[in-house]
Parts: sequence; structure tokens; C-alpha cells
Amino acid sequence: MSLDYKSIKTDNMKKYKYIHQPSILIGNELKEVNILIENDRIIKISEEEIPNLPSQTQIIEAKGLTLLPGIIDIHVHFRQPGLEHKADMLSESRAAVAGGVTTVFDMPNTLPPTTNLKALTEKINLAKENMLCNYKFYLGITNNNLQEALSIDPSLICGYKIYLGSSTGDMLVDKAQAIEGLFEKSNLIITAHCEDEKRIRENTKKYKEIYPDNDAPATIHPLVRDSEACYLSTKFAIGLTNQNTRLNIAHITSEKELSLLKSGKIDSKNITAEVSPVHLWFEEKDFERLGNKIKCNPSIKAKSDRDALRKALREDKIDFVATDHAPHLMEEKEKPYFQAPSGLPSIQFSLNIMLELVRQGELKLSQVQEKMCHNPATYFHLEDRGYIKEGYYADLVLVDLNGKTKVTNDIVLSKCKWSAFEGETFNSKIVATFVNGEEVYSQK
Repeated sequence: MSLDYKSIKTDNMKKYKYIHQPSILIGNELKEVNILIENDRIIKISEEEIPNLPSQTQIIEAKGLTLLPGIIDIHVHFRQPGLEHKADMLSESRAAVAGGVTTVFDMPNTLPPTTNLKALTEKINLAKENMLCNYKFYLGITNNNLQEALSIDPSLICGYKIYLGSSTGDMLVDKAQAIEGLFEKSNLIITAHCEDEKRIRENTKKYKEIYPDNDAPATIHPLVRDSEACYLSTKFAIGLTNQNTRLNIAHITSEKELSLLKSGKIDSKNITAEVSPVHLWFEEKDFERLGNKIKCNPSIKAKSDRDALRKALREDKIDFVATDHAPHLMEEKEKPYFQAPSGLPSIQFSLNIMLELVRQGELKLSQVQEKMCHNPATYFHLEDRGYIKEGYYADLVLVDLNGKTKVTNDIVLSKCKWSAFEGETFNSKIVATFVNGEEVYSQK
């Protein structure tokens, strides 16, 4: 799959960059190398100094730093068009590259929703003028657009998104004909938001009878959107697949769902799953201090669920780490529980979170690289991306594994200007991010 990116080059002259002595993973070992970039591609990787550099080569000193492939985030909500008061492509791609993310797949629940060719074309044109990173868009499935969706040039999209449970936006699909038709006829990856709508409505009714509208605490969110709602819907979606279906379960959150998944490497699967750093970091007791700030769909659940998700990553039951970055204004989040929207910004600190889990011994650095870079590139057929290899695009992130990132309000780049991670200090620092060879972020 080809990606789109608004080039910031101003002329046709060849440009060279020499990244001097960063460490990269070779197998499971970090080794110092030297990397020569010509325009948008890596042309030489050597453990020795590279002689006879072209004139006017930009030298980037990186000794003591670690170089990773740029992060490929396959699940974001950048809110444009129609919801620019919350976020827009420029603000959120700025936050993305500050977090080492070089490619995003944006979801369709905007205004208008990306459910037809006209809306898709308008969104692509907006992105050409505003995105600082590579991008692709999902096409949303509704109860009534299946025929048009299947007729759209597949090279224009990264896959189909179907909501089997209601979330932000009005895109719930609950007609059997539309759901079954998509699973039967799709030749692209189907990413499914899986929560059982009937159970959510029953739980909502139950807790609205217990609490008056303005008194319900955010702590009930894991009870309203509980593990059973996730399990029932995930089981339903998996049951619809055939040998030709490629299904990705979005944002897995519960231990019970994991019983439906199989361990294995990405190239052996037609059913995959993603997890967000938010669900790997928080647990339900965090609602007591953070309230609606961490209200998201599906909900953050028990510590046992969080620990099971981490284990499933290690065992290759979960294949991708993707943020589900979904900004809302703080004034919206401060509304009473039943009125507050679900979703939170997270893309700027997603790599920091994962590197913290490495530091804690929960994951290996190679596993972070696999779930955030290699697997997305492999499964979605992103040509020459997701790896640090000669001939590949220079989508790269330089990280100081001994640095510090203290999350304070003044460093938050998302348009909503808040983060649930404020007050955290991560033991890593994003130093620079390169998209197609261009340095689009630097903190030196």
C-alpha cells in the first residue's frame, strides 16, 4: 500500500543526512551503526564510518541514542473535518511526530463521516495541506452504504471500519445484511469496534436508575461497558469470518476476549487484534483520581485485565499497539458522566509509555518495535516501511532511553491542551523524528 504525505522539500536537489553512531536493534542486541539517507530513503547502513560523504551532507550526531523505525499508528481520530474545535490534522500530526509517530490511519467518524467517495476525497485533500506525517484513511461502513464502499478504489483507503457498538459519532451498524455482506465480500482489512449494543443499553438503563444524571461517577464506566459486552461482540465478529476474511479487532480491553484469539506471528494470521497504550497503562481504580479524563470506549477495566493484555502482547495474541487517540475539550470532559464524551488524547506519549513498560520488564524493546512498526507495515502491506533497512523509506525516530519526559500541560501539543498523563515522568525522551527523510520534529 502506498501512503500519502505532503512533502516539505523546496527543490529537486538531492539531500543527504548522515545519522552518526545511533544504536539500532540487530536481532535482540543494540549495536552502533552509521546511516546515510538520500532524500527520502536509507541508502547505506554500516557499523563502520561511511567514507566520502556527498558534499553538504547534514551530520546528525546520535551517539548514545537509540534509533527505531517510525511508529505506525493504525487507529487515530484527528477529528477533521467537522470537529476542529476538538482537534485538527495539523495539531494532531504535530503531536504525533513529537511522539515518534510517522504514519497514522485515521478513522471515519468525522462530520461528515467518511462513508463515501466524496467525503473521502475531501478528507484526502485536507490532509495534503495539513498532515506532517504519512497518512491513510479508513472508510466507514453504515447500515446502507455497503455497495458504494465496496466499489471505491481500494488503493485510496487502508481498510473498512465497522462499529458493532455505539461510540463517538452515529455510525453504529446493527443490520445483519450490512454486517454479513461486508464480511462476505470485503477484500480489504476490516477493523471492528466490538461492544454488544444490547448489553450496553441494558447496563446504561440499570445505572441510570441507580444514579441521577448529574451524580453518576465515572467509576461505573467499566460496569456500563463491561467485559461481557466486549466478549459477546468480539465472538460475534470472529464468528462471521471465513478463510478469506482479514479481521482486526480494535482496542482489545478484557482478559475474556483474549480466549478468542490465537498466538502466532503476523504473517500466519487472518484475525488480528490491537491494544492501546491507555489500556496497558491504566486500570479501573484510576477512575477515582482521573474520572472522565480516562473515559473511553471500550472502557479501561480491572488490573487483572490490564495484566492479561500485557501478557498477550508478549505471547503474540495481540499483534498491534495503536493509540485510538481521540481528543475532546476539557469542558466536554468535565460534564456529568452520562453526558461526557468518550475518548482521550494519547499519541504524543504512546512510545514513552511502551518504553516505560520495557524499563519495567513487562516487554522487550524488540516486541515494542514489532507491535508498533513491523507488524503494521507487514499486515497492511506498507511498501518499504516499518523497518530500518537499506532501500527503505527514512521514517525514523531517535530516542534517548536514559532521558526524561515530564508530562506537563505546557508540552501537550494536541489542540485540546490536556493529557491524562500529566504529572507522569517517563524515563525516555523523543529526540527527533524523520518522515520520508525530513526532520519534522527535534528536541535536542
